[in-house]
Order: sequence, then structure tokens, then C-alpha cells
Amino acid sequence: MKERKNHKPTRLLKKFGLATLLPTLLATAVQPALAQPTPEAARSYQSHQLLEDKLIITTSDSQVTLTPLNNAALEIHYQREGLKQLPSFARAEKLTNQLKSDALAQLSVSEEALRYSLGELTAIIHKSPFAIEYLRDGKPLLSEEHGFFANQTMRGFRFNLAEQEKLIGGGQRVLGMDRRGHRLPLYNKAHYGYTTESEQMYFGLPAVMSSNKYILLFDNSATGTMDLGASEKDVLQFEAVAGRTSYIVVAGDTYPKLIENYVDVTGRQPLPPRWAFGNFASRFGYRSEQEVRDVVKKFREEDFPLDALVLDLYWFGADIQGHMGNLAWDEKAFPNPVGMMADLREDGINTILVTEPFVLSTSERWDSAVAANALAKNLAGQPKQFDFYFGNTGLIDVFSADGRDWFWNIYKGLKDQGVAGWWGDLGEPEVHPSDTVHTVGMADEIHNAYGHRWAQMLFDNEKAANADQRPFIMMRAGFPGSQRFGMIPWTGDVSREWGGLKPQVELSLQMGLLGFGYTHSDLGGFAGGEEFDRELYIRWLQYGAFQPVYRPHAQEHIAPEPVFHDRKTRDITREYVKLRYRLLPYNYTLAFENSQTGMPLMRPLFFDNENNLALMDNKDAYLWGNDFLVAPVTAEDTDEVAVQLPGGVWFDYWNDNQYGGDSARIKVNLETIPVLVRAGAFIPTVPDMRNTREYSSRDLRLDYYAHESAAQSSGYVYEDDGVTADAFSKGQYQKLRFAGERSETSIQFKFGLEGDGYTGAPESRNVELVVHNWQQAPAGINAGSQRINLVKKENQLTENTAWYDKRAKALHVKFGWAEKNQNLTVTQ
Repeated sequence: MKERKNHKPTRLLKKFGLATLLPTLLATAVQPALAQPTPEAARSYQSHQLLEDKLIITTSDSQVTLTPLNNAALEIHYQREGLKQLPSFARAEKLTNQLKSDALAQLSVSEEALRYSLGELTAIIHKSPFAIEYLRDGKPLLSEEHGFFANQTMRGFRFNLAEQEKLIGGGQRVLGMDRRGHRLPLYNKAHYGYTTESEQMYFGLPAVMSSNKYILLFDNSATGTMDLGASEKDVLQFEAVAGRTSYIVVAGDTYPKLIENYVDVTGRQPLPPRWAFGNFASRFGYRSEQEVRDVVKKFREEDFPLDALVLDLYWFGADIQGHMGNLAWDEKAFPNPVGMMADLREDGINTILVTEPFVLSTSERWDSAVAANALAKNLAGQPKQFDFYFGNTGLIDVFSADGRDWFWNIYKGLKDQGVAGWWGDLGEPEVHPSDTVHTVGMADEIHNAYGHRWAQMLFDNEKAANADQRPFIMMRAGFPGSQRFGMIPWTGDVSREWGGLKPQVELSLQMGLLGFGYTHSDLGGFAGGEEFDRELYIRWLQYGAFQPVYRPHAQEHIAPEPVFHDRKTRDITREYVKLRYRLLPYNYTLAFENSQTGMPLMRPLFFDNENNLALMDNKDAYLWGNDFLVAPVTAEDTDEVAVQLPGGVWFDYWNDNQYGGDSARIKVNLETIPVLVRAGAFIPTVPDMRNTREYSSRDLRLDYYAHESAAQSSGYVYEDDGVTADAFSKGQYQKLRFAGERSETSIQFKFGLEGDGYTGAPESRNVELVVHNWQQAPAGINAGSQRINLVKKENQLTENTAWYDKRAKALHVKFGWAEKNQNLTVTQ
């Protein structure tokens, strides 16, 4: 929402058209805390049939279909005559890990129950009263309480909750990590200027992850609620006003495996283009072509790397109101957009445009949208018009072929001009009157899937236009499974204050655990702010170096770009931006892992100690990949941070101090935040660059953190050309593998290459191996059969030499890596 500061609530109601939703909101507000289903006769089993792998059960009031999705996931679909159903939005059309031939679903029948086993997940269907419970490895996992219910105004499910069970999920909320005890609205809704509390935000998810290692997903896009033991402490209830009456249960022996099984069902996030991991220039907003060119020039003058520039709504209008839907360049402000984008592209900078799904009746495209049947309808079958902040508007019906074709035709024209990526804003949709008619149903039936369908339209058409190209699609709202369309979410219009920074780790972790590993924040905060707070700004951008997308973005009265601030701010933030680029081998490998298994880039601490349930509540620190632990500084005037540790030994990334146990107190100054590295880790970095187009691992540094607790450790770097879609499956990649094995007298390092390579891959690499926590000069170093000599000074360090830094207790070894396999031994 592009709102000016200090709006009063009454102005918000008027300007944003919330009056059209007021009756619905009031009706919801006066409902009982937990709307009980109409009393029903106890459901009982009547018959069943096995159709291929689907188990279809007829009960006294419904048909129940159990569909295996993989060896650890089941869809359960209750259907009752006269109850409208919608297609599944959450499920991927093609599952990548279908049931294996040697582990087909097995059915056994007794007088009391049916036992339906997939291998990792088993459903026990009790006949009378009818109820389904789920087992993993023969142990209770989850069970229906009443199960399915439906009446004239509501439908949903009820499940039992275990006594000590914790529940993560529901998407973007600021409530703490464990959401048990909360009643969560399921209606994607903007929350402008939020800080440390929010029950309802831009991107809700009707799904939870349990501490008992299951995920429960309600595949229903309608307006609803998840009651996670708020009204009845041992009952999880999902309720919706309409929609598909199905849920999906996913099991896993570990949390990473649980996520992998889940994204196998809902779809894996494709690997973004490599430039998505670089620095973005973005604000609300650049008003002219000249301003764009001046901003890029400023980044170059101040020695800040830059990969992308984002244009907010001024690209199609001179001011905020009255232009939405034009989606064509304002020629007065941008006289030569094609030339501008070509020049940016020549400099390695990608142009991203904001687009919205609203077409104002005053816009240049209104008549075209009406003629093309592209807009959602009112109850009389005419284009639905309503007022909101930006003017009188209609809404593109992305659920209709006509709406999608009309919308994509605009995108295609812009793409042909040189646009590299898309930003979909206001896609909740921000205003969505209940009496809006879409092709597949009413607004309240499909509201939460609107952004999902919009992203799918973009992704499918991008792939059809160029199957070898990776799309960039950033959106504010979606539905479970939207990640398979390459959706990159952000956390909305956060307040530009310390209270806005505090919940950002929680928001990203919650989203990442349910498939959205690229959730990130407007670095520096977006909304409000009376004057520049240097400390807050620096802390936010420091945290940004270890989050999925590096994109400072804000209202323009305080510049969001670091290049426009004082020298001290520039110097500190420049180092973090450059550090992010140096860490590209590490970060890009995290992205590859996400594309293969769904593992988020930001990971909760409990992933490192699954038996410590207390770690599930930690919302202040996180693992960045496997080997970094990061704790952003979220309070002013901080010189020490208490960091909870998941166990093991950790090194301070800035000074090599060691920490262990359950917690650590880490000193910080304005130049540092707590960043720890796991003992035994290999951290790969490359030299500085102007943008990711210059990326190369020809000169590769590997920092190895030696410790007796890590006798064996390994790591790898994944590389491809950064642009080709599905490069890994096509064999167009390389994996650089490295491992260390410690004995009493030496460490043996092994280096190996996998894959057929890719366009631009180095033929050989110059490696600098830095062994941290090495207590004395080594007795000998051998690279294969070649002895490596020690030099006395750092400036004498060249290929096939080594230098021992006594002060830092670090050994630096330089050698060439050209062979597929290579060994290096350091003897004490």
C-alpha cells in the first residue's frame, strides 16, 4: 500500500474502500470466539473401494478420498452433495517424488478399521464413529477430533492437539514463533506500518508445522480462520466460508526431511537468476529517467556494487493517484525507456517494474480491459467498479483466460522492451469487495489465491516465451505452493523504526518453513520516519547481508539507498554490501539447496537440536545456511548481545573468538553484529565485484574453522552460468567439493569437482585455504606429492606457498586447483 503517513482511521476507511467490506468485517467481529459446527449425526463408514492408489470411502454423509502424494504425504478430500468444490491451488501438478513401485500404498481391512499405509505415513480409518488418525513409524502423529464439518455458512475440520505440542505456521504474523493459543484470520490483508504485533498481514498461510514433525495444510483459498487451541486448548480448528474441503498431511523423521516432503507436494522453488542475490536500488519511487541514471551513477561513484534497479509506480504516472492500470511509460518523465534499460543492462543492472492488478476507470487501458473481458464482474455481470485510495477501479480477473491473456500481453510488450523482472504489488488484493464475481467463484471463495494465480500467469507465460530463462517474480501475497512459480515475497510496508526491525527474523523463518525461502524485508524500513536514524538504518542493512534478497526500499523523504547518506553510514554499509557479494559462492549454494529440497536459506536454531523444544521459540537468531549463526541487533545503543546457541562450538566471524554451551554474550560495536561460524565449517568467498555478472570462482578463498570437536567436516559450492533455467537437471553445472579430516598430528584436505561444467566456468582455480584456530606453524604442508614452503611475511605469499599468522593463529595456504581431485595435508 502506497499510503502517506499520519492518515486517520476514518480517512483509511474512506480512501481504501473498506466501507465495502465493513458488513463482512462486522459480521466476523460479532461471531462467537469459535463458531461450532451445526450438530450432526455421528459419521459412520459404509463402504470403500481402491481405485489405482486412491482410497475412496463412502460414509453416512460424505465421500472421503485419500490420495497418496508421496511416501509421506496424503491428501484427504471430503465431498458432500451440494457443497461446491474448487480445484486444488496448493498441489503441484507434477509431483517430483511419486510413490515408488516398491512402496505402493498398502490397504488392510478389519472389522473396526481400515489401515492405509504409504511407508512413512499410515492412516487408520476408524469405521464408527468415523475418524482418521495418522501414524509415523507406528507411533501416533495426528488425529481428527470431529474431523470434517459443514453447514450453511461454514465448513472445515477439527483435530486433536497433544499436550506439549508447539505449532509454527499461519504465514506472516508477528506473534512469536509458537502460534499455539492464537486464532488466526485467513484473509490476506495489508498491514501498513506494522511493528511488534500483527495477527493479520499480507501473506497468510492455512498451514502449520508441528513440533511432532508433521505439516497440516488446508487446501482452501476462502476467507477463514485457523484456531490453534485458542478457544479449546486441545483442538485445532480450520473454518472457512466456502472453498475446497480438503487437507494434506505430511510427515518427516526430521524437520528438513519434513520440508522436503512438503515441497515435493506443493512444488519446489526454481533457482532464481544469480543477479537476484546482488544489491538492489529501490525506493518509492524514481520519478524520471534522469533520476534513474543519476542514482546508478551515484552507486558507481561511491563504490557500491549494484545488480538491479526497481521502479515503483511513477514509471506510469507523474503522481500517486489516477494512473494505476496505465502500465505504460510516462513519456514525459521517461522519454527513452528502451535506451535507458539497454544502458543499464550494458552496465550489468537489471530493471524491475512494479505492476498492480487494478485498472482505474480513469486509466488509459480501462476501455481496453472492458472490451477484452479482462475484469472481474459485479452481480449484474458488468465490470465491477469500486473506490479505493488510488481512484475508482476495476480488478483484473486472473482466474479467467481473458483476464490473463490481456494482462500478459502488457507484460510481454514491456519484456520485449528490456524489463528483466516483475514486482507484483497490492496482490492480496488490497481491496476486494465480497460481491466481486470471478470466473471460478466469488471474491471470498478465492481471495487468498489471487496472488498465487497472478504469479502462475506470469511464470507460465515467461516459461512459454523462453523456457531457458529464469523469471524474477516478487509478490506481496500468495498461497501455499506459490513458491513453485518462482514467487519471492517480502514482508510488506514495515514501519521505519526499531519496532519494525524486531519481527523480521520471525516473519522470514515462519514463511521459509512452509516453502517461501526468499521472504525478505524492505531493508531500513518502509513507512514513516520523521528523520534519518543512522544506527537503525545501519543495523537493518547489516542484517540484510544475511537474508535472501538485499533490497533497501522506503518512502522517499528519507533516502533508502546507502549512497545518499553520511560518510560513516556509507563506509559501514558498503562493507556489508561487498561482503554479501564476496559470499556469493555460499549464498548461491544455499539457493541451489532450496531448489532441490526446499530447505530455506534462513533456518531456525532448532534445526540444529531437534530435541530442544525451547529453541523453537527463538525469534531473535537464525542459521544462515548450515554454517552461519546470525543474531541481528534490534535495539539502539547496544554493545553486547545475548545469543542462544543450539550446542556445539562456534567462532566469531569477525575476530575468531570461540563460544560454546547454551548461550553466549557477544560484544558488538556499530560496525558489527553477532555472526558466528560453526566449528569445522568451510566458508567460500571470492574477490570484490561490481555486480554478479563479473562473478567467477577462479580466485577462491576457503576459510576452514579447525577444532578438535569437528574431526570430520565437508562442504561444497554449486555453480552454473547464473541464467539458464534447470541448469542442474541439464548437467550444466559444477560442484566444488571439499572436506577436512583431522587426526592427532595432521589435517588432510580433499578437493574434488563434479559435473560437466558450464559456460564461463574457470579451467583452473587459485585457492587460498585459511585454517583458523591453528596454534603453531606447521611442520609440513604437501599438495599431493608437492611440498609447499612457508614464507615469513604475508606479502611473500604466492602460489604453492604458505604463511602462518602468529597473531591471528591462522595458516594461509595458496595452491592451484586444476585436477578433478586434489589432496592437501597439513602436519602439526
